[in-house]
Amino acid sequence: MPAVLITGAASGIGRAAALQFAQQGWDCLLVDISPAIAELPQHCLAQGAASAQAFALDLTDTQALTQLGRQLAALPALDALVNNAGISDSSGRPLVEQAPAQWQRLLRLNLQAPQALFETCLPSLKPDARIVNVSSGAGHKAIPWRGLYSPSKAGLIAWSQSLARRYPQLSVSTLCPGFVRTELVQGLMDAGRLALADAVAKIPLGRLAEPKEMAAALVFLAQPQARVLSGQVLSVDGGSGIYGGSSRCALSTAVPAPLQTPLHLQLQPGSDAACDGAWLQALQAEDGAQVATTPAPCQSLISTQALAGGDLVEAVLRAGQQFAAAHARDASLLLLLPASAPDDVPTWQHQTALAAARMLVATLACEWAAQGLRINALLLSPEQATGAAVAQLLPLVRFLTGAQAQFVTGQSLDISGSKESQHG
Repeated sequence: MPAVLITGAASGIGRAAALQFAQQGWDCLLVDISPAIAELPQHCLAQGAASAQAFALDLTDTQALTQLGRQLAALPALDALVNNAGISDSSGRPLVEQAPAQWQRLLRLNLQAPQALFETCLPSLKPDARIVNVSSGAGHKAIPWRGLYSPSKAGLIAWSQSLARRYPQLSVSTLCPGFVRTELVQGLMDAGRLALADAVAKIPLGRLAEPKEMAAALVFLAQPQARVLSGQVLSVDGGSGIYGGSSRCALSTAVPAPLQTPLHLQLQPGSDAACDGAWLQALQAEDGAQVATTPAPCQSLISTQALAGGDLVEAVLRAGQQFAAAHARDASLLLLLPASAPDDVPTWQHQTALAAARMLVATLACEWAAQGLRINALLLSPEQATGAAVAQLLPLVRFLTGAQAQFVTGQSLDISGSKESQHG
């Protein structure tokens, strides 16, 4: 069975991830500084883990990492490494007033420890192993009065992308959680120190994420089918990272769907017969049944309209309008966008339109969120839009459109590998 090493596994997202890996039968190696980590293996075994072992250690301790490396050498090779451990700064003190010991501890654990642990685990990683680093939405935006938390998370994102380039045989991705209802957050709300309405004021989907939703993303990113996301950042934040409005987001009254809710995909076709045919054939082969090709009420929709050429922004808006007209609430739209320019379109013109289209995706996500409607996009190369590559992308498509990613909205992920699209 596959093996995964998870740090920060004693509580919160790490614990939820350990239990979900266990449910899928993984060998679970569980690392945390808390003595509570000793109790987790038995829970993982009860959930179905092939094996489970706890390591109580401080990830900033060089000698402890050396000892961990020796122990790993005697164990099966790792299929995945999840760098989840981290701390925040709740002192509220300005950075200029902090003693070195205060900010150095945070930087060592949040940024330097993942790098040191990777070097420790490298001899024990399988050639195609997956590395998943847990950053934060704070890595994209400065959060004052929390010390070096935002800088450390920004550095972690940059290191992940650098690592993906340095080790192309590995899959290295970053998860950026939004506001999650961890034990700590729930305790603050129970004590009256945090109001739920204040917590979701900048979350378009109008609720907090549950740890199990972050865990579902980690489990997906740790599997071979997530290789197309190597070097990418997946923000599971309910749209908070894309929201630029000045008004407060309303609390959602909807109940999140169970993570294992069956998924029903439909195709919203464009005018490219080869592209539509490839996607329809792949969907039919996977589901073993006919797939509708006309806009109609369904749980999830894949749109190829923007791949058919013409004005990119207009195509995205038209696809969105058709989707919204057919779905009152609780549905998901995934747009497929061309990452590179057609031969008859200048690169600068395509990149201009693509930037506008990506912002349109984010804008629609913010406007639709109160209805429980989600929209995301994948930027594809011409080779990925048709042929055998389509079937290889279906696991990612099913993840993004299904219940396991129901806290993901407004994201445009470039999986084309195109330098043009990445630097446009």
